Amino acid sequence: MANFPFQRLQADLAQLIESTPAGQRLLNEPALAKQMGVSRATLREAMRTFETQGVIRRRQGSGTYVVGKVPVIDAGLEVLESLDTMAHRMNLPLTVSDLRIDLFEADKESATPLDVSEGTRLTRIQRVMRADGRPAAYLIDILPETTLNAKDLPSTFSGSVLDFLLARGDGLTLSRATIGATNAVAEVAKALEIQRGDVLLHFASQLFDANNHVVDYSMSYFIPGYFRFHVNRRVGTV
Repeated sequence: MANFPFQRLQADLAQLIESTPAGQRLLNEPALAKQMGVSRATLREAMRTFETQGVIRRRQGSGTYVVGKVPVIDAGLEVLESLDTMAHRMNLPLTVSDLRIDLFEADKESATPLDVSEGTRLTRIQRVMRADGRPAAYLIDILPETTLNAKDLPSTFSGSVLDFLLARGDGLTLSRATIGATNAVAEVAKALEIQRGDVLLHFASQLFDANNHVVDYSMSYFIPGYFRFHVNRRVGTV
């Protein structure tokens, strides 16, 4: 029974959000906390549930807005596919924005996952993927310049480095990913139009070629409400 008041708060918030038209701003935090009869800290904790579902979005200095029903990309992880491929299968249009491409020399942090020497010239590609015009994922790919130079990318680049490499005929064989939850740092929060510290789903992946060389190291940040990933696993015996 100890959690009943919090559950009631979440139920009241769910009703409020459902009755508010998409795009409309909710009351500011102090006013909403007063209306709900709770502290601002308790309200903020309850609101995080709806943020991770993607039905509300907090904008720094502006307020909290109702997003409405969001499209969900549902996909298995047994085979590596791009977001474009997953979305196309669901007839969900994705667009790329905030595309930034730069060259830099590898430091220890960037050299290690690519198994290259410090000082190696690397290409970094950063972009936001949008579903129905709303930020859904922030993607960063880092590759040796010898693998991908900025001038190699066409003006029609869709945002998928994987699809570009496959279409070019690169012999890609394996992807190894570490998956977990993380809190949005300032750069990621700004790109995704969320608050710093909000919870995101994070993939850190290495992409290997036929010679077992790492050709791409990527960091992907997903707003949980837009994605439902699943894995089919065979039951094994010891």
